[in-house]
Amino acid sequence: MTTENLIGIIVDDDFASKHIPPYPKPSFISFENPLRIKSILNHLERINIFNNNRIIKVKPRDVTQATMELAHSKYHIEAIKRVSNMGGGLLEEDVFLTEDTYALAKKAIGGAIEAIEGVISNKYTQSFALIRPPGHHAFREKASGLCIFNNIANSILYLRNHLNFNKKIAIIDIDDHFGDGLAQYFYDDSSVLYFSIHEFDFTEGDLGMVDELGIDEGIGKNINLPVPEGITNEDFYYCLDLLEPILNEFQPAVIVVAAGFDMYYADPIGNCSLTSIAYNQFADKILKIAESVCEGKISFILEGGYDIIGLPYCVEAIIKALLKEKYEPPDYENNLSVLENSKRKEIDKIKTFLKSLLYPYWDHLKLNIK
Repeated sequence: MTTENLIGIIVDDDFASKHIPPYPKPSFISFENPLRIKSILNHLERINIFNNNRIIKVKPRDVTQATMELAHSKYHIEAIKRVSNMGGGLLEEDVFLTEDTYALAKKAIGGAIEAIEGVISNKYTQSFALIRPPGHHAFREKASGLCIFNNIANSILYLRNHLNFNKKIAIIDIDDHFGDGLAQYFYDDSSVLYFSIHEFDFTEGDLGMVDELGIDEGIGKNINLPVPEGITNEDFYYCLDLLEPILNEFQPAVIVVAAGFDMYYADPIGNCSLTSIAYNQFADKILKIAESVCEGKISFILEGGYDIIGLPYCVEAIIKALLKEKYEPPDYENNLSVLENSKRKEIDKIKTFLKSLLYPYWDHLKLNIK
């Protein structure tokens, strides 16, 4: 068995037991809880995924405060540490802290760094960091949207500053919500492509609109594909055809997936209608592209996804695609009526407008993509 065939799964029991929401359901924050990871690990054990000789379990690496300061201010780091040491508290309405939040959020950074560095160093070809709390809403000076520290941004800045890894990196964000914190870190950076498919409120509006393309050197490298609520598996897959020509031209050295699963039809926070097979198809497509442009190097970093029944199947769907094994979705996903209400017409309008905006910045982006 050669290294190039291995898939690293970054796990730690702490993610399945700590940072417990201080308030019971049905509060918004109650959904980001240890059962997310516990349910995933129990399911993966049940289907014997860790017995596969291509799968290796890896612990998160230890990180120093100096590493954390690459992405966050000393004030923000010390504030999280201070409130955790006090026993916890509520930061705004969508961020909670407990006595173990600081240590766990720090460990989540270490899990993301291990996942991405392990891929670029050929320790394994693909990886999946099963970490929490999520990170893509966190800003340099502020926790936000259930996120404490920005795990992916911190990892990329670690690669840049500590390992002198200056090659191109593509981030594909499939979380139901726009990764506003993550996009901001690299909004003017031409060496980092940020591509996000996310649910968007077209009635009231929000960040993550189609015309947010980046600034200065980064213009054209921030790509938002906002979609209406209720998109189906076929709608989601239809959105992905934009990725291949863009990634082929960008030629990243590694692809990092902000792997949120809150577009799942039963998710309590998202409003879309995907089933687990959509994530299997996504991973299969990304793997094929990655094998063409970056020797198959992909790192999946867990973000959202709060339906603890469906979440484990979504994770399995990704891993089975990476293993190139057939994925069988659970029986309860068959014949769902939510899969019948396509948003194709709305998506067509959004894609056409997005392509017209991107065309000046991408030499080989064909306007006739269907």
